[in-house]
Amino acid sequence: MIAHLQGKLVEKTPTEVIIDCNGVGYHVNISLHTYSLIPNSESIKLFVYLQVKEDSHTLFGFVEKSEREIFKMLLSVSGIGASIARTMLSSLEPKQIIQALASGDVVTIQSIKGIGNKTAQRAILDLKEKVLKVYDLDEISLSQNNTNKDEALSALEVLGFVRKTSEKVVDRIVKDNPDATLETIIKQALKNL
Repeated sequence: MIAHLQGKLVEKTPTEVIIDCNGVGYHVNISLHTYSLIPNSESIKLFVYLQVKEDSHTLFGFVEKSEREIFKMLLSVSGIGASIARTMLSSLEPKQIIQALASGDVVTIQSIKGIGNKTAQRAILDLKEKVLKVYDLDEISLSQNNTNKDEALSALEVLGFVRKTSEKVVDRIVKDNPDATLETIIKQALKNL
């Protein structure tokens, strides 16, 4: 119905903006990701999604069209409403959400406030195929490394290492050698911890 709003930025907070479009002020809910991308200029353009309910019409705005598409995808999952979808996009970068869905990373999805184990699994089940069709294979190959990284971190945790410390070491290993196998990551991490 409404595809985008373009006008003067009147008010901006981390959760909402007010855009003046020819004398009409639109109240638009935003994610923290969008907030970080909004330029500090008077003129603004946001891609919007209008949610129509029995008792309200609510606008959600996004600087990037791709973030709006992810938002709409998330809304299609039973148990994920607009506020949880917005929380997801505020907690993780859109690319992180795509990678988590594509790789079946329940832990990452579940780490978001308001998402339980069942909802995380349902989101992955419902959206994995859509995400694989819509987004490039390069992004999914990155998610494979994330799977190896997560498994390596879990293994190191079982071996008694603190996760925060292990994360820094494993991130460095994966950055230096993106094609590293799970065993290689763990062996190199053990040498550096």
